[in-house]
Amino acid sequence: MEAGLRTLELTVRRRLDGLLQGNHLGLVPGPGTEPGEARLYQPGDDVRRMDWSVTARTTEPHIRETIADRELETWVVLDRSPSMDFGTAGCEKRDLGIAALAAVAHLTRGGGNRIGAIVANGERTVRIPARGGLPYARSLIRKAAEQPDAPEGTRGDLAAALEQLRRPPRRRGLAVVISDFLGPVNWLRAMRGLAARHDLLAVEVLDPRDVELPDVGTVVLADPETGGQREVHATPLLRREFAAAAAAHRDEVATALRGVGASHLVLRTDSDWIADILRFVVRRKQRWSGGGA
Repeated sequence: MEAGLRTLELTVRRRLDGLLQGNHLGLVPGPGTEPGEARLYQPGDDVRRMDWSVTARTTEPHIRETIADRELETWVVLDRSPSMDFGTAGCEKRDLGIAALAAVAHLTRGGGNRIGAIVANGERTVRIPARGGLPYARSLIRKAAEQPDAPEGTRGDLAAALEQLRRPPRRRGLAVVISDFLGPVNWLRAMRGLAARHDLLAVEVLDPRDVELPDVGTVVLADPETGGQREVHATPLLRREFAAAAAAHRDEVATALRGVGASHLVLRTDSDWIADILRFVVRRKQRWSGGGA
């Protein structure tokens, strides 16, 4: 465990270091209290941030950006339900979830920032308080990784974990939800409540077998959250129906997250997850600086 966590930290720091040092506009573009630069108004901008003096001088509508507060509190909800204990590529989804937590901790650390976590496996929920400093961030990641797996047949409850974060209300900050979002989309109300108070980032963790069934002939499929098993023959028709159902569920999740105003990052066990995070962060930096869509 210790060797794996040290390797993970070195990997994250080596490839992400310097990307957002002292600049919360990369991962956390929400409003702050310190005035920033003025830029042209774009459809969708908050009209309450209109800079009327610049608008009058240029005869074009401008808004005034604000620099995020120097002390950021980040809370991460990490889904450790049995469906995350699965992987057929480079790692299990559980491991990728821990890696995503480490990346968030690295991208938001420094400057008096704090990070906390809620780790839920369907059987129990563990709250790790928000504190600052690199040693504490390492300890938090270790505690999250060491949480025991839930027994097979335990059904995850993402909505309940999100409610743990909503109450009691916390100061405005960044809320990150790391999950595979499998199962019913019954977490909309809790997500909407978080998005109303915090910048909300949803990290969807996927494995190739979540979206497609390989041509493997007869195979036994198991549902880790109910314990049920079924032997099926992976015919071309079944594979097409499986892929269509998986795609429909992924579209439902993406539409729901977009509807509550959450940013949506997809990480896969068969791809370069750090490169995916880098692309996501760069897009956010460009969008909030007015340099991209």
